[in-house]
Amino acid sequence: MLNNFKDRAEDILPGATFGNFDPDVIIREGYGAHVWDSDGTEYIDYLIGSGPMILGHVEPEVTEAVQEQLKKGSTFFATNERGIELAEEIGRAVMCAEQVRFVSTGGEANMFAMRIARAFTGQNKLIKFEGGFHGMSAEAQMSLAPKSLANFPNPEPDSAGIPHSVREEILIAPYNDIDFTRSLISEYNGQIAGIIVEPVQRIIPPIKGFLEALREECTKHNIVLIFDEVVTGFRLSYGGAQEYFGVIPDICTLGKIIGGGFPLAAIGGKKEIMNHFNENSVNQDQFLMQHGTLSGNPIAAAAGLKTLEILRREGQYEKLRYKGQKLMHSLKSHLSKTGHDHKIIGNPVLFDIVFTKKSVENYRDILQSDTDKIIQFNKLLRNQNILKTIGKFYISLALTDDDISQTIQAIEYSSENLST
Repeated sequence: MLNNFKDRAEDILPGATFGNFDPDVIIREGYGAHVWDSDGTEYIDYLIGSGPMILGHVEPEVTEAVQEQLKKGSTFFATNERGIELAEEIGRAVMCAEQVRFVSTGGEANMFAMRIARAFTGQNKLIKFEGGFHGMSAEAQMSLAPKSLANFPNPEPDSAGIPHSVREEILIAPYNDIDFTRSLISEYNGQIAGIIVEPVQRIIPPIKGFLEALREECTKHNIVLIFDEVVTGFRLSYGGAQEYFGVIPDICTLGKIIGGGFPLAAIGGKKEIMNHFNENSVNQDQFLMQHGTLSGNPIAAAAGLKTLEILRREGQYEKLRYKGQKLMHSLKSHLSKTGHDHKIIGNPVLFDIVFTKKSVENYRDILQSDTDKIIQFNKLLRNQNILKTIGKFYISLALTDDDISQTIQAIEYSSENLST
């Protein structure tokens, strides 16, 4: 057997990866805000598992909660106490969540959210925004990251294996363009089941009035408004983006943080819509079947409950924002000093650099930026032992003052060595 994990990965995994991240990075372990790769290299971690580890790795209280549940059983395929408690806490925190249904992944949650919008309205068409990430379903893979830019509202599939018929039911709009969205609603009047949107699309914030206008149009035209809060849920604020922006959708999807680092996601929404998961509440042709072997898994629920308990403690979100603001300020200062045109886009809890002179309001603005430069900048950061995705910094509460200082030094070095 080969001892080198990279060689072993190349032999057994397509592309030598799980499909998520750079195959050159193989993680051995993590603790707090740090991870170590299989070669023993230590990194300050701004990837944080693509978002779930908001408290850091191996958080002691979360680990204890998981160990306590392990003594009582790992899964049951039956409703369990921890899952009910977590659903209740989500219901208290999230404005739209009158009822909750658990699944295992955020992509699965978004798939069911779109499906239940169709079941509730009896219509088939969905509006999604170009560049919005909603998982791996056929609908979600429409114009996620298109290389050829079709005329709106025509979708471009981002994956092989998607039936051509799916394209006919998906309408693509530019994010932050309410006038175009209104025109679609008017043109396809009475045919639209739902609008699915990331309240913060990847790192791009909504312009003033955009989410409010979506809410108004959906109410006016009996369209289900779906907030994909897999990323923003319990991150922008305890009540997520809907609390932060003061706009309440009909349905939201949650993931990442609610599982405390374990596979768990959820759909939360108004009872009249969520009733379509209950075959005793609707006609058979309106019933939405949903089963999942690990849905509401008690270990994930226990980890999620403890994570949410810690996030509720006084000052946690202020601490999170303070850490992020320091790094955003450092990026702006050092990149400006070295003469690189850029914008820092996002929120202190999740953000990144876009190398451009223009304002950034949608996917095409990102696409027209200097993508080679962000690749180079991330490589320079990696060489300074900073681990992040190509698209964002995720901030965790585990970051220490020393971590922030080391990161600022890495930002300064990377800014000074970035090609103009």
